[in-house]
Amino acid sequence: MHVADAVTTGTVVEAGGADRSIGQLVASATAEMSALVHDEIALVKAEVRQDVKRGVAGSAAIAIAAVFALFALPVLSFAAAYGIHNLGLGLAWSFLIVGAAFLVIAGLLSFIALRKFKKVKPPEKSIASAKQTAAVFQNVKPHPREVGESSKSVARSTA
Repeated sequence: MHVADAVTTGTVVEAGGADRSIGQLVASATAEMSALVHDEIALVKAEVRQDVKRGVAGSAAIAIAAVFALFALPVLSFAAAYGIHNLGLGLAWSFLIVGAAFLVIAGLLSFIALRKFKKVKPPEKSIASAKQTAAVFQNVKPHPREVGESSKSVARSTA
């Protein structure tokens, strides 16, 4: 690897890289794999954390909608009782008007919650990065050893 390649790719080139033992090469590869896995996990955590925040906002809107829907029943009873006397409307109309108002509020909050839930997405960057890493490892082939003058193989007879 040339120095210019090392600068553009960000890899570290050691002066005696050709003199490293197999154990050192395996240790280096293991350390690089470990760093890669840690980086992938950090990316997934960051993306999931953002989506959890969106999910919490949607859940809060649903909870508020549920509270309004639950409180609608007793409030409707009181509103109807006092509304008949103050407005001169019939009992049925008083229940209908107040109940419809609370159901409209609950519907709006449910709509907001659904919009928040639709914004929650899978960690796309992490998935793409993991697929890219897997593709790189599938194309990796063992590096052929260079045969020197002193390490030529000896032909053996099969007799």
